Amino acid sequence: MLAWIVTPAAALLSLAVLAAPADAVEVSDRASVRVCADANLLPYSNDRLEGFENEIARLIGEELQRPVTYFWWPQAIGFVRNTLRARQCDLVIGTASGEELMQNTNPYYRSVYALVYRTRSGIRAESLGDPALRDARVGIVERTPAANLVRRYGITRTEPYQLNTDTRANNPAADAIRDVAAGRTDAAVIWGPIAGYFAAQQTEPLTVVPLIKEPAVLRLQFSISMGIRAEEPEWKHWLNDFIKRRQAEIDRILLRYHVPLIAEDGTLKTAAATEPPGYRMDEYRSPVPAGLSGAATVTLPELRGLMERTPDLRLVDVMPAPARPADRGDGAVWVPPPRLTLPGAVWLPNTGYGQLSDAQERLLRSGLDVVSRGDRAAPLVLFCERNCWMSWNAARRAVEWGYSNVRWYSDGTGRWQEAGYPLEPALPFGSGASN
Repeated sequence: MLAWIVTPAAALLSLAVLAAPADAVEVSDRASVRVCADANLLPYSNDRLEGFENEIARLIGEELQRPVTYFWWPQAIGFVRNTLRARQCDLVIGTASGEELMQNTNPYYRSVYALVYRTRSGIRAESLGDPALRDARVGIVERTPAANLVRRYGITRTEPYQLNTDTRANNPAADAIRDVAAGRTDAAVIWGPIAGYFAAQQTEPLTVVPLIKEPAVLRLQFSISMGIRAEEPEWKHWLNDFIKRRQAEIDRILLRYHVPLIAEDGTLKTAAATEPPGYRMDEYRSPVPAGLSGAATVTLPELRGLMERTPDLRLVDVMPAPARPADRGDGAVWVPPPRLTLPGAVWLPNTGYGQLSDAQERLLRSGLDVVSRGDRAAPLVLFCERNCWMSWNAARRAVEWGYSNVRWYSDGTGRWQEAGYPLEPALPFGSGASN
């Protein structure tokens, strides 16, 4: 919930505390998981289900074996009144812990405000107190902890962005990041999940520094919980148990969206910590790491942005081909049926196993060479399906073979299709299709 995350909860407590409903709905009574969310508030949520809160809601639905439905309302003052309190929905996926308008679950992540600047600017600051920022023009969202931070360091050249706005038309925090990339400002101090997500989408390289070294007197870190109505103890206990059991998977989702995560010891969690030491050799359809060293992990919205602004982007699908039918002997000609894949993608089937045969390795090497036109710096995106280790294996091999601009799209074609984007048929590379 953007408004409750970027400003202290106390600032919004002029509204009445959520009253206990007389007709509480507990877990066993739910026909679906009804989520209260904003239809246009990435990286949290949108109506194409592209946000990390959408991903977490999907996990809840799978656990309960219930469909997930949404009641959409812009994230602004009155959100809780018009959604949860109006009983249009039963769960707010993200709210600041201690927010008294809702009953809170246990927190499922803790994040921090971040400093963002252009990587090529020459700035190397880890704190807003760095002398390099003394005369910088710094973007901040009004009435957030960032405003207190710039005042503490005597920074007067600020670019203010509005806090309360209609999210159907504006995202001021995202605008602040875009202005840094465009050079209209020198830096910005923005809530970490927003900073990390939108910084990763800019063509201009940006550095994101989670401000974990600032004095403790300045509250820049916030724990985030889920919000429900009062007097629904069974629902709260179930959600708390879900968070405890699925915390590692929740962390992987958040790290894929570039959310700065604060561990219990105050250090930052990293995507690299979720990676195994070698290739995945079995159980290829299971939860995958949050990232891949040497490659950039991209979410669905990030991939869409890349496809729009990178004409030479190469998409490589490594989903295995269907098995040869038992009634087709080794001597019979058989071509696997077309694979429905992302538009323009080249299909290199069976090249994502942990151990490749000589023929499979030749196919991957030759396929990457052709799609990259021999340029090891060409932008590549490797994928298959959601929770498919084969794309992780193949992307790792591409990095090890010297490709320097590799991206791994871990959500795959299923996530693309769920968001309403079209798929196109493709034949295996080298089968005669016009790859």
